[in-house]
Amino acid sequence: MAREYPIENVRNIGIAAHIDAGKTTTTERILFYTGKKHKIGAVDDGTAEMDWMVQERERGVTITAAATTCFWRQHAIHLIDTPGHVDFTVEVERSLRVLDGAIALFCAVGGVEPQSETVWHQAERYGVPRIVFVNKMDRVGANFTRVLEMLQERLGANPLPLQLPIGEGQDFTGVIDLVTQKAMRWDETDLGQTYTEVGIPSELQDTAAQARENLFESIAVEDDVLLEKYLGGEEITHDELLNGIRAATLKRALVPVFCGSSLKNQGVQPLLDAVINFLPSPVDVPPIEGTVPNSNAEGGRSKRAKETPVEDGSVTRTADDAAPLSALAFKVASHRTVDKLVYCRVYSGTLKSGAVVYNVRSKRRERVNRILQMHANKEAVSDAAYAGDIVALVGLKHTKTGDTVADEKEPILLESITFPEPVISIAIEPERASDADALEETLEKLMDEDPTFTVGIDKETGQRIISGMGELHLEILTDRMIREFGVKARVSKLQVAYRETISTSAEARGTHIHKTDEAGIYGDVSLTVEPLERGAGFQFEDETDETEIPRQYIAFIEKALESGMGTGPRIGYPMQDVKVVLTGGSYHSTDSTEVAFEASAILAFENAVRKANPLLLEPIMRIHITVPDEHVGKVIGDLNARRAQINESTTQDASINVINAFIPLSETFQYTTQLRSMTQGRGAFTLEFSHYDVVPESLAPGVNRVLSA
Repeated sequence: MAREYPIENVRNIGIAAHIDAGKTTTTERILFYTGKKHKIGAVDDGTAEMDWMVQERERGVTITAAATTCFWRQHAIHLIDTPGHVDFTVEVERSLRVLDGAIALFCAVGGVEPQSETVWHQAERYGVPRIVFVNKMDRVGANFTRVLEMLQERLGANPLPLQLPIGEGQDFTGVIDLVTQKAMRWDETDLGQTYTEVGIPSELQDTAAQARENLFESIAVEDDVLLEKYLGGEEITHDELLNGIRAATLKRALVPVFCGSSLKNQGVQPLLDAVINFLPSPVDVPPIEGTVPNSNAEGGRSKRAKETPVEDGSVTRTADDAAPLSALAFKVASHRTVDKLVYCRVYSGTLKSGAVVYNVRSKRRERVNRILQMHANKEAVSDAAYAGDIVALVGLKHTKTGDTVADEKEPILLESITFPEPVISIAIEPERASDADALEETLEKLMDEDPTFTVGIDKETGQRIISGMGELHLEILTDRMIREFGVKARVSKLQVAYRETISTSAEARGTHIHKTDEAGIYGDVSLTVEPLERGAGFQFEDETDETEIPRQYIAFIEKALESGMGTGPRIGYPMQDVKVVLTGGSYHSTDSTEVAFEASAILAFENAVRKANPLLLEPIMRIHITVPDEHVGKVIGDLNARRAQINESTTQDASINVINAFIPLSETFQYTTQLRSMTQGRGAFTLEFSHYDVVPESLAPGVNRVLSA
């Protein structure tokens, strides 16, 4: 069975932005105008198609990235609607990893807000070309020019307006298309399905002419041929202009900017046109690069034409149906009728239903029982998936997020996906002993789905500790356990994920020497510990030689030291930001073993960190608060009492103030309720993990393992 659309007519895109910028509302209009659905859903009514989870519909926020495929102008658009809340940043991270392009959505009033800033930098890290849609132009306080300035100042972007709004706020009535030099107005009676192109209003003709001249100048700077025509006074044709915009977008030199109001059904069709015109197909992005497992072994490197060597041990795969199969599993999800779904981006090759594939990480073969094209939580069965497709696979029981699925004869290991560490925890226990197995099984499923959700055991209390990215994250997960999986469990109060570190250098020696009747045990290690800058993690350096410690033991010593970082000397929290230098040691020709050197290394490490003035670290969050002017003083006073460091307090418009600050996570529990109380329900905030910092000594001794929420 051949592919339905040429690969050049495929677009893999995501919609990403700050919470409440209108991502899901925009997605609903895209589905409606492309004929994917016949009725527009609403977030507030709980009828949005892509917000299919019970928790999403109850809270009016997107929790999980939902995928769908729709069609526009003979092109297939694989679309992922991502969450805006920072607690679910994992969904954005793994989506951007597999997308070719993105629509960055900004509120015309709020502009560049914290989570949109985070998403922008995530997209930049993955090299994802973007177009911008300034939404909510109909809201009071909308300011298109201000958003453009914020894109430049806060994101370092080079925005290229291809549209101008006709009016702002209550006066917004349509847009001016600078490429066609027409004004566009939408018909309210048919939910914006039709629009008319008319002349540019006389009062905006000078503004539009200047903006169009700026457009030509910006494009000409990026293209030598067009620059020559522009400087020579020659006309740049419509097709040349579109091709120039596309080329500049793909190399991320410029970011096309559009505007409208998704809620009022204005501006979405030109946005779809822009997806087709300016965002890349799978063949427009660089070939995916990976490594060849066991590349040094004889015959370990493939010689097939579709696989291009880059350097020793690495290859690239082009987006070609005839190339060897390579696909990345970027999401694992529970399903109502099968054990689990594995969402994959196929980078090269063809995957057929019933085929046996090779998991390169686990070195296991698995059979693809079914291939599904997803539409939120609904699906359609496909016979095959081709290069550039995003599909869900049934049957891959042992595949996890970040795994590579490939042809066993032509294996390639793609770069996995890295995720942030969780910063908040709660203890959870089954209500009865008979519920224990169900709880364990559910926790395993949820960890499979969400790599930022972890489960551990408290060494002091023996309790199960589940950890996540924030209060809402854990609240949603525990709610799913009870309602979706039917698990009966007791949940404790919230805990902060503290860390420990050292503040000075220290040295110590550890020996593990025993003599028995049958054999001796001998290990002797000397080392130095040094503090590293915050966020550096763990580093190991070996300054010994063969005469002190044989080389075969070094790897075991390093592994033991890394394991020793799991328990700090002060309270027992994991350690970070420590460098260990192996400075000396001795061995016995017959009595030394790996175990002996591991034990002696741990002893030396524990002795050294105790002498290195250990410190307790706490997670510091970046908080962004919007609050009416009349309540600013009260909110700032409260923040100061919570040990917050206020960076900026600015007036957003006539009555709203924006406060940006850093605040310890432990001071934010139940802040939603308290902020509402202080601001008569008009204040709002977002939290995002920033870094770890030292707990003041006056508070450190009194830190409890479980904090009152």
